[in-house]
Amino acid sequence: MLDASLRPQLQAYLEKVTQPIQLIASLDDSDASRELDALLRDIASLSERIEYVHADDDARRPSFAIVRKGTDIDVRFAGIPMGHEFTSLVLALLQVGGHPPKIDESVQNQIRDLEGTFRFETFMSLSCQSCPDTIQALNAMSVINPNIKHVAIDGALFQGEVEARGIMSVPTIFLNGEHFDQGRMTVEQILAKLDTGAAARAADELKTKEAFDVLVVGGGPAGAAAAVYAARKGIRTGIAAERFGGQVLDTMAIENFVSVSYTEGPKLAVALEQHVREYEVDIMNLQRATKLHPAGHDGLVGVELENGATLRSKSVILSTGARWRQLNVPGEKDYANKGVAYCPHCDGPLFKGKRVAVIGGGNSGVEAAIDLAGIVAHVTLVEFDTQLRADEVLQRKLRSLPNVEIIVSGQTTEVLGDGQKVNGLVVKDRVSGTARTIELEGVFVQIGLLPNTEWLRGTLDLSKHGEIVIDDRGATSLPGVFAAGDATTVPYKQIVIAMGAGSTAALSAFDHLIRSSAPADEARAAA
Repeated sequence: MLDASLRPQLQAYLEKVTQPIQLIASLDDSDASRELDALLRDIASLSERIEYVHADDDARRPSFAIVRKGTDIDVRFAGIPMGHEFTSLVLALLQVGGHPPKIDESVQNQIRDLEGTFRFETFMSLSCQSCPDTIQALNAMSVINPNIKHVAIDGALFQGEVEARGIMSVPTIFLNGEHFDQGRMTVEQILAKLDTGAAARAADELKTKEAFDVLVVGGGPAGAAAAVYAARKGIRTGIAAERFGGQVLDTMAIENFVSVSYTEGPKLAVALEQHVREYEVDIMNLQRATKLHPAGHDGLVGVELENGATLRSKSVILSTGARWRQLNVPGEKDYANKGVAYCPHCDGPLFKGKRVAVIGGGNSGVEAAIDLAGIVAHVTLVEFDTQLRADEVLQRKLRSLPNVEIIVSGQTTEVLGDGQKVNGLVVKDRVSGTARTIELEGVFVQIGLLPNTEWLRGTLDLSKHGEIVIDDRGATSLPGVFAAGDATTVPYKQIVIAMGAGSTAALSAFDHLIRSSAPADEARAAA
């Protein structure tokens, strides 16, 4: 099961296992069970501390548990955790085997202090780049606190259960049999839902923070670059992010990041955060900004957060990024995660053998249609313009596929459903004016981005598209406030451009500090 190049790498990782563990499998006579059996035998052969047991004690088959012998610590997988989930498997082996999770001690104590029984089930797909974070977070929590149990379930392999529970988006998380949440979640986000007093404690802590020299709002490529460049000047730097990594976390293949021929969004997001943590940057994650207060008589700009705390700084860099644009038609919100989806890589496998539509004829839309055509029964691509806007090479590939229909000059006017899930789409021909109802079970929206700037309206200048208006130095219409990345009027929304813009904004903020309310003495010396 493990290829020749992977075996020595895994064997090296397994040397970190210090406690004896068992791989306890539940199998049937399916091909998937035979694959899992081969995988588990391979893993057990790589370490004398790992024992493979065929027990058939779980109703889900194929599945297996990783158990620390002599304890009630275990992690479960229903399916074969390869693809994006192979890292989750390796981490589970190490953590159940005694290697400590990389979680702050204060957070680990918060996990240990949780009282009650928590039985989590996460439905995922092996092609989902958002799922591993959630699965790894819950796995780690179950190792720290044995009252927490977790099983990661491959939705494509357990299609019947997916249908019965009405799951149409991954990751979908259940707690004690009830729906808990959907989408990527970190340990801190899960704790915030379980420990209702956590938000109040975090707000109280934030309120006590001293003013920053530079405060970055947003943790994507622009924000990370700004934080690094500011911190290198030796000035007091903070970064408040709703989720570190930003939209990069939802990006699959990245092939145009100069000097790196290929990477994936979640990997890049981890690298960004690791780089920022190498400097003395105060990282405040899971913090959503709700209001910007211009500098007052004390020269400090205020950033009000959703939890009620307000951070103050001599200068601010706004890098709040963008999110997927929505159709804003009847039925879209009603059936979000019930057939309406925005990530074909994540949710595509759940629509195996079904009919779906992709809305949008740019590169992202055409790429989505191509990927989905290999999974689903039929794809209808709907483009508002008179022609597709994707690169010609992508268009040729799309047109070569037998199970794809292309509609141009098509305006999506309504998403239809039966009250539980999507069952149709209404598309109006913009030339003839006639409407057509397409029977399908999934709608993937790929129509571009919307800047995360609603909270800034009325405070500083925004373009007609809601973008923060900046000059060539990243300065906004407010003194001491700079901006960078996809939330701004920069003409091209690219990772490498966002990083450059973040660096520019940080250097401009530092220049502003020198020319106005100078930063700390050590910063002047460093300059």
